[in-house]
Amino acid sequence: MTPADFTAALRAREQLLGYWCLMDAPVATERIARLGYDYVALDAQHGLFGYSGMLNNLLAIDSRGSTAVGLVRVEANDPAPIGRALDAGATGVIVPLVDTAAQAAEAVAAVRYPPLGRRSYGPMRSALRIGPDPADTHDSTVVLAMIETAEGLADVEAICATPGLDGVYVGPSDLRIALGGASSTDPNLADAFEAALTAVREAAAAAGIAAGIHNPDGASAAKRLAEGFTFATVACDLVHLEQTARQHLASARTPGEAL
Repeated sequence: MTPADFTAALRAREQLLGYWCLMDAPVATERIARLGYDYVALDAQHGLFGYSGMLNNLLAIDSRGSTAVGLVRVEANDPAPIGRALDAGATGVIVPLVDTAAQAAEAVAAVRYPPLGRRSYGPMRSALRIGPDPADTHDSTVVLAMIETAEGLADVEAICATPGLDGVYVGPSDLRIALGGASSTDPNLADAFEAALTAVREAAAAAGIAAGIHNPDGASAAKRLAEGFTFATVACDLVHLEQTARQHLASARTPGEAL
């Protein structure tokens, strides 16, 4: 899938599946990118890598045999990290902690070149993949605003209506805590959380933009797509590595032996 293909599909609200990476492990990321996912998202906010790690993992995603494009969850709604991720070759950015339509507009401006925005021109690597001209970049680059706070949820309709915004992305852990959860998985918040997801989906649909959500596994991702989300991420490499290692250890232990 090319950046232009991905962007067109996302803007058309087609269903897309992605995977989430926290680790600075380009060889592992390269293998994941060949599995059939539509995108692989690199977490530069909570992930375990710096700029060189982000760049090397984007290179891995774009290697021969890949089915995916690379997205980056940037560390802040700021033109500097957004520009660095895009210049490094990301097809799009996921911008955290967007509370208002004004903040969503700031994210859009950081992604678009003038006169549509204020991105500084310097496509050091992205020019090789997307093209050096601003028009090509605008056709092939997406900006997604995270809905993960009470403020963002309250303003979700206005956020979704922000000109130039391609989609919204639910951060379920932060959103559940923001709604009053004692933990990121607090079951006592189930009803309020599901109502919040419905509000996000419906606001995105009314605005004609994509609606995505983070998920712990493939079954959860399938459930959210069936409910009406248009893209879903399966997360993440570090957690899944631990889970798989634990499962193999349990299988290898003799019955009754302590783990």
